[in-house]
Amino acid sequence: MDMRVAAYCVIVDEQDRVLLTRWIEGRVPAWSLPGGGLEPGEDPAAAAVREVWEESGYKVRLEGLLGIDSRVVPAKKRLAQGATGPLHTLRIVYRARIVGGELTHEVDGSSDMAEWVPLAKVRGIERVSLVDAALDMAGMKH
Repeated sequence: MDMRVAAYCVIVDEQDRVLLTRWIEGRVPAWSLPGGGLEPGEDPAAAAVREVWEESGYKVRLEGLLGIDSRVVPAKKRLAQGATGPLHTLRIVYRARIVGGELTHEVDGSSDMAEWVPLAKVRGIERVSLVDAALDMAGMKH
């Protein structure tokens, strides 16, 4: 079984909008949280901050660990070419706030844009399961 460890951030502004990024490596584009896989030896908190910067152009300060989402993806549902077994994903989720930067879109990455989405509209958009899990961890209605 393969394993992937990644770190993500829940960032909500004063207007009750959550920062999401559009992940384009799935079967269909879907909204996700800013974040992604850890580099070898990288601290998860540092990875979360780096990934938010890369995917959205924002500098963030972490405000705490919300939780860890553990999921096993069956081999037949994996997207990686040549993958023969299941994938265990550990997704570490932090709460964060913006401390600098400006909204920009990632170029040549796994996401192609970032956007502030009203919490009330999250249920109506195509999204990955992590979005709901993380917002639940944060105690946010969506």
